[in-house]
Amino acid sequence: MGWHTDRMARRFIPLTEVSEILDISAAQAYALVRSGDLPAIKVGGRGQWRVETAELENYIQRMYAETRELVSPRGEGSEDTQPR
Repeated sequence: MGWHTDRMARRFIPLTEVSEILDISAAQAYALVRSGDLPAIKVGGRGQWRVETAELENYIQRMYAETRELVSPRGEGSEDTQPR
């Protein structure tokens, strides 16, 4: 079952699940956390990383917004239409 379809929703998931959900490598998931792009916490004696599912969803929505901005045609107010 996926993280969003579990019978009882979990608040935190390990980086291995983050990497599966985003279809990226474990190293890339760790890099997102270390850079601060994806907030996470270290828990337990061995300091294992956990990501709150709400933070993962926020990250995904931010990436959608950034992608929309990147691919949208330039409208009024873009640098090309500003007076110089």
